[in-house]
Amino acid sequence: MTTTRTTTDGRGPGLVLGLLLGGVARAWRKPWSRADEVVDLALYADLTRQAEAAKIHTIFLADGVSTDMNDPQPGLEPVTLLSALAARTERIGLVGSVSTSFSAPYNVARQIASLDHISRGRAGWNIVTSAWGGENFGIELPPHDERYAVAEEFTRVVEELWDSWEPGAIVRDVERNLFVDPAKVRRIDWTSEHFSVRGPLNVPRTPQGRPVLAQAGSSEAGKAFGARHADLIFTTGLVDLGESQDLYDDVRKRAADAGRDPAQLKILPGVAPVIGSTQEEAKRIWEESHEHLDLDRAREALSKQFGGVDLSGYEWDQPVPVDLLPAEDDVQGRRSRYGVLRRLLLTGELTTLRDLVLYHASAAGHWFPVGSVEHVADLLQERYESGAADGFNILPFFLEYPSGLDAITEGLIPELQRRGLFHTEYEHDTLRANLGLAPLDEEI
Repeated sequence: MTTTRTTTDGRGPGLVLGLLLGGVARAWRKPWSRADEVVDLALYADLTRQAEAAKIHTIFLADGVSTDMNDPQPGLEPVTLLSALAARTERIGLVGSVSTSFSAPYNVARQIASLDHISRGRAGWNIVTSAWGGENFGIELPPHDERYAVAEEFTRVVEELWDSWEPGAIVRDVERNLFVDPAKVRRIDWTSEHFSVRGPLNVPRTPQGRPVLAQAGSSEAGKAFGARHADLIFTTGLVDLGESQDLYDDVRKRAADAGRDPAQLKILPGVAPVIGSTQEEAKRIWEESHEHLDLDRAREALSKQFGGVDLSGYEWDQPVPVDLLPAEDDVQGRRSRYGVLRRLLLTGELTTLRDLVLYHASAAGHWFPVGSVEHVADLLQERYESGAADGFNILPFFLEYPSGLDAITEGLIPELQRRGLFHTEYEHDTLRANLGLAPLDEEI
């Protein structure tokens, strides 16, 4: 068991908080919704500046390269949007998802390095492998673990490209007629099973040395990959405290086994708090969030999450026959998310198809504590201090609604600050430093 940690005393970041910026169209029926701005920069700038004013460490942008023809959803490409947000913010981190299954390492290295320069050291890359979308690229996605094998090579190529420029390579040496010193720029000459990249990159070394690397996923392959490469790990927010502690300890042990300092890896489970002025109001907000939910459409989305298992023949209010569901290792889609939902059925915390669909629709399989500001703060503090998390990636219920981002920035965060758990100011200019991560070595 991880030992209890003390709260922040001004010497470090304390609790790390990220904000998943998405789901704007979810409440489009509500009169207060800004869903008509779903592809308008002004909306995302407003939300990001609100998060920055609350001193949230970083925003995360998820991504998908396909959409459901039965329920098509609009959105924007993450790196493009983050580049625009960089010019409208000053201190908050900017982490975007880019898939290793549909991209080239050289292009991703250029994109994220450029974002780090534009933001003056606030960029991060959330490394994802993608569970679907191959039809839009004319490819068939390989099985789950093979996608991670590709991601391993892909990430190492990107890291080498970022390191292909030494610090101080831009010299502006008039006497030698050199703007860039060629001796401080090197080819990488990478050749492996999936990639052949000569390099060097044509974007110089970034303000952070390397942008922050994040990884989302807690399957066996995902944990192994994250322990080797990630600075931030966005895990599935497990409902059970003991499971969360076990996951935290497991990832940190893997990092140590890989020769890394586990303290240099921040583990952020997803949490979707439903916050009201009282427990009763919070419960009402959660119930009202399903007021217009199309259960049949939500069941289709769940079937996709369940590796294509057909759930149409199950009765809404009868127990789900868990023995008919595939084992977690047999699912080639989002394996860790499926595993959480399956375990909730096995433990009896969820029983019926209706329970399962509502849970998945509420927080996509993440933990969603329901209650007052004080109650939710108690639960987050317990997990942080008992060694189950270094912080949390927050998925607000309805970003634009008072029970959504406002409840986080005006209620929950001031309470966490009052308890000495969360910082009150950004102490540094770069995301890496604000996360409490050690600076990279100056020499490569």
